[in-house]
Amino acid sequence: MDGSDARSGRARFRSHNLEPAGYTSGLRRGLNAVCRAAGVMALFGVLLATSCRQAPQFPSPAQSDEGWHEFQGTWTATGARTAMPMGSGRRAAIANYEGSLVLRGPSRPAVGFRAEAVVLNDSATGVLGRAVWTDEHGDQVYSELLGEAGAANNKITGTFVGGTGRYSGASGSYEFSWQFLMETEDGVVQGQSMGLHGSVRVAAPSEKPSTGGPRS
Repeated sequence: MDGSDARSGRARFRSHNLEPAGYTSGLRRGLNAVCRAAGVMALFGVLLATSCRQAPQFPSPAQSDEGWHEFQGTWTATGARTAMPMGSGRRAAIANYEGSLVLRGPSRPAVGFRAEAVVLNDSATGVLGRAVWTDEHGDQVYSELLGEAGAANNKITGTFVGGTGRYSGASGSYEFSWQFLMETEDGVVQGQSMGLHGSVRVAAPSEKPSTGGPRS
């Protein structure tokens, strides 16, 4: 067999080969594609497992340190007032008020209360009163009211002195100014607080309020 026959034989052999031209490179591209797909699926699996282990965290409502709750609010009330002159330039009045107190602030102790108060106002000595706030569960918080006579800003300070339920042993204070919106000749009055704010320490919902000293 001369050289030309040998070349012709090699050509015939390549034409019957089971691997056509480009087969190897095509197989390699296919394997690379499969590997890339497997890598993507593996990465997706890792991300999915991580997201399952680390559930999203949502911020919880603000909590006050050591049970203290700061608040702002508006107290509106109507009542009946009886006034009595006490000589030249002096006047005393006693009134009872009933109304509602709506609180604001992330750590407020409750959304609102039914608010009652009995107040003695003497133009010479100032304001002296007592207040009871009742929340939606029937728990009550008690406070004493005190205001100076002739104060230009009409400021009244309330001091918490205990309560019932979760307000048992409540302490703290608040302050506000009072604005009369209506007053009739027969003593019916209506008003609202201005700038009411304060803080109160109450028992946490999970705590059991104290029921007093040891029993004998």
